[in-house]
Amino acid sequence: MRAILDYLAPIHGNIETELHFGSPFQLLVATMLSAQCTDKRVNMVTPALFADYPDAVTMAEATPEVLYEYVKSVSYPNSKAAHLASMARMVRDEFGGEVPQTREELVRLPGVGRKTANVVLAVAFNEAALAVDTHIFRVSHRLGLVPKTAHTPYKVEQALSKLIPKEELAHSHFWLLLHGRYTCTALRPKCEKCGIAALCPSREIVAKPKKAEKGLLL
Repeated sequence: MRAILDYLAPIHGNIETELHFGSPFQLLVATMLSAQCTDKRVNMVTPALFADYPDAVTMAEATPEVLYEYVKSVSYPNSKAAHLASMARMVRDEFGGEVPQTREELVRLPGVGRKTANVVLAVAFNEAALAVDTHIFRVSHRLGLVPKTAHTPYKVEQALSKLIPKEELAHSHFWLLLHGRYTCTALRPKCEKCGIAALCPSREIVAKPKKAEKGLLL
């Protein structure tokens, strides 16, 4: 783990997220929209959305039908529009318009799961939180950082949290994510360009996907 972090840290630095936002509330909204959707697509729809509904108080006045028109090009726009409307109302009514700063409170918000809560905690509030998405799940298993029994995002999060120093936990999320997004990709990983390939127990398997066992092609 130490060798992997030492390799990834200089490459990616202290980058936090590729989502565009101007406040904790806007980060929360963008992260909710990014579920099973690319950051690039989210960044295309949020400028207009945030221009008209920049905070919880204004968004709480919007109906799901109105918000749908702003987010209809993202994945699952109907459910996301409904969640945004309900989330904004709850933030306004129960938290005075301010995004709550604990995981327990964040996951109470409609449409907010543990991964989204961890992103907000790490990026907006500088908390030691690790969000596990599909990229981190895949990279962690390929590199052998977590046991095969870590078959859920939560179990991967727990396993990685034992290996990664607390002060690097938030940044390591983005280091591993970007490595999975651009190098250790799902279908055609760029093992020949990977500086930690020598440490990877899966490099020969993922380099020949047609002969690989399905369970290893995460």
